[in-house]
Amino acid sequence: MKINELKISLDEKVLVDISFEIINSLALVGQSGSGKSLTLKALLDMLPQKMASQLNFEAGFELHAGSTLSLVPQNPFTALSPLTKIKKQFFEDEERVLELFNEVGLESELLERFPPELSGGQLQRVVIAMALESKPKLLLLDEPTTALDPQSRGVILELLKKLQKKEDFKMLFVTHDMNSAAFLCENICVISNGKVVESGIMQEILTSPKEEYTKTLIDASFANREFRE
Repeated sequence: MKINELKISLDEKVLVDISFEIINSLALVGQSGSGKSLTLKALLDMLPQKMASQLNFEAGFELHAGSTLSLVPQNPFTALSPLTKIKKQFFEDEERVLELFNEVGLESELLERFPPELSGGQLQRVVIAMALESKPKLLLLDEPTTALDPQSRGVILELLKKLQKKEDFKMLFVTHDMNSAAFLCENICVISNGKVVESGIMQEILTSPKEEYTKTLIDASFANREFRE
């Protein structure tokens, strides 16, 4: 899948102007305000009306949120209705939901509970299952481990890696965390102020970054451990 051009503007000021390719799994990495969230919203057709966007892509499928595109949000606590049982927040039949619960490692009895009765890690598994309901071609990940503790974060990243192989979808992982990006994705696109700074194979960028901005992101994520192979 290629995004040949994605341009987002507000009052004729260009906020994002980027191109990238998702071969299998791509990390879109940058600091806050770099344009990551706007990129996701543009792909989901959820930009504010006052913003204009142009999107030129090659995918082999149309981009439709809820069918070919699904989103795993940053905070599972705000993604679900707290007053509705888990089972009522799915759209597919019970057989598909039970299959998804098995895939994400959740017990079926949790379907009868309300979101506040589940842990953060369990809730994130629920929203991952919901995102996979429609068997999407592309899964968008909006920093899905930010609200989790380190142990749960690792478990969710492992789960996503396993699910991609089983369900056969492409991944766009939006994050500022190079550590998580390196674990989950084969390729990386680093953006700053709505522009691509550098992109390529993950391990090559990690070991030989060309731009100071990329080096800063790497140092912030790997300050306390060696990541190079």
